[in-house]
Amino acid sequence: MTEQRYLPDADDVTEFEATATEVGDDYLVLDGTYFYPEGGGQPADHGDLSWDGGRARVTKVRKNHGDVRHYVDEVEGDLPEDGETVAGEIDAERRAAHRRMHTAQHVVSRVVLDEYGAATAGNQIHADRSRIDFEPADFDDEDLERIERLSNEAIERDPDVVKAERSRDEVEDRVDDGRSMLDMIPDHVDPLRVVEIPEFDYCPCGGTHVDSLGDVGRVRLTNRESKGEDAERIEFELESR
Repeated sequence: MTEQRYLPDADDVTEFEATATEVGDDYLVLDGTYFYPEGGGQPADHGDLSWDGGRARVTKVRKNHGDVRHYVDEVEGDLPEDGETVAGEIDAERRAAHRRMHTAQHVVSRVVLDEYGAATAGNQIHADRSRIDFEPADFDDEDLERIERLSNEAIERDPDVVKAERSRDEVEDRVDDGRSMLDMIPDHVDPLRVVEIPEFDYCPCGGTHVDSLGDVGRVRLTNRESKGEDAERIEFELESR
């Protein structure tokens, strides 16, 4: 099983060493990794792996029954042997963009839940833009202006973003209705990694996030779209602080 070493609060690490435990035709499994595997609406990290006599580009990272597979191309030299030391270097700019975007998604989702009682039904994070689906929701332009303003006011207060493991009982007791899809997380997963913005938001989440809310920058809502009866999609981008 691959140890996901960025959890619970090492989102800022982009260089590391690990040991190869499985080598496939186009992927490597390591005993531990800081690469984020695709999931939860967040794309996988990209970057490079290198070892004695070779290197490769990581273009896709996915979980596979407890292991994390680093899919590679542009391979130079022979792939490493099992037990060989491998150095990882994550695309730091891409990681930073995803950290900002994912935390911004939490802020917007919190504001919409508080102000409109609409739950987050899905989201997709990108480095340059993101979207969130809400239901039940029926926004107008004035609503979007309010959501954007309140989101940026929260960001400007610049509290710490706390990432820690919490017992499942605590999470079930503290998380607000509509703020998490806990029923989709298997019962045996305990403790849960939680992302908390004190006095604002508390949500189980395995994604990468900033350490201080002000690092997000400014949220700019760019579009809204109906996704069916009582469902709305909001799209947003981020501006530098």
